[in-house]
Amino acid sequence: MAYGQRYEKVPFGDFEQWAVRYIDESQIIGGQRKTLYIPGPTDTISGNEPYDYTNTIWATSNAFAKVMGVVKTSTNVTPDRGPKGRCAKLVTQFAYCKVAGMVNIKVLAGGSIYWGKMLEPVTGVNDPYAFMDWGIPFTKRPKALVLNYKSKIPNTGKLVKGTTFRTIEFDGYDPAEILFILQYRWEDSKGNIHAKRVGTAMYHVDKTSDGWVNNFRLPVIYGDARNSKDYQPYMDLISGDKTMYALNSKGKKKRIIEEGWAEADCPVTHAVMAITSGSQGAFVGALDNVLWVDEIRLEY
Repeated sequence: MAYGQRYEKVPFGDFEQWAVRYIDESQIIGGQRKTLYIPGPTDTISGNEPYDYTNTIWATSNAFAKVMGVVKTSTNVTPDRGPKGRCAKLVTQFAYCKVAGMVNIKVLAGGSIYWGKMLEPVTGVNDPYAFMDWGIPFTKRPKALVLNYKSKIPNTGKLVKGTTFRTIEFDGYDPAEILFILQYRWEDSKGNIHAKRVGTAMYHVDKTSDGWVNNFRLPVIYGDARNSKDYQPYMDLISGDKTMYALNSKGKKKRIIEEGWAEADCPVTHAVMAITSGSQGAFVGALDNVLWVDEIRLEY
């Protein structure tokens, strides 16, 4: 380690501990018991209840959904064997829903782990990001995000859009994404949440790796990232289809739109970390993308 540098482990970012949840799906779709996983204190939970995120900063795209009274799950984030101990495996795949023995719903789902909470149960697919409480309170100013990763990105040139009853295939490109941003957030008198971007660290994994890429370092760009030689268009402010949501001080869900770039020395109030097997957004992606991640830490 170079003089003056120190590394701080992200809680549960070594993926050695997971909460295991057993959810019973509704009888009308087969009544199977399904397993969901969350990086956090080791625990085994049975019952169709929302998870208590008090003791972890992580949530995942593994969904406990209850739509029109029907309980359904999807699992695209799981623990896996890593070089030392366990790691997290994120996969882009279809989630199927069978009614009376027939497949009548097929939704494309990418694997994602992120800092925040899933607002369970999910009750629809019209705006999936509305069920995610993005980010955690955070005031530090790290120099870089450091992690180990392994990727399988087939790059067939084909993307799939799968939402409920319809699946469409078209040409496109879908790298996996590593995102770590720092924000200055504030709340107005009506409870709306506003944000400016203070720090940016984002990377697209666009090819299959030759085994594990260890100690991958992603510097944090402070201030307007567009002024950096390392800027890429995907580092832009988050808006549109990828708009974030969070709970305000009254516990009400509010849309967050990053309203601009903050000055480099602006205070930090929140951090958002999201690592996904694809970067196209909800229900669109490249089938069979896989990203493994391990040993997430922050450099200061």
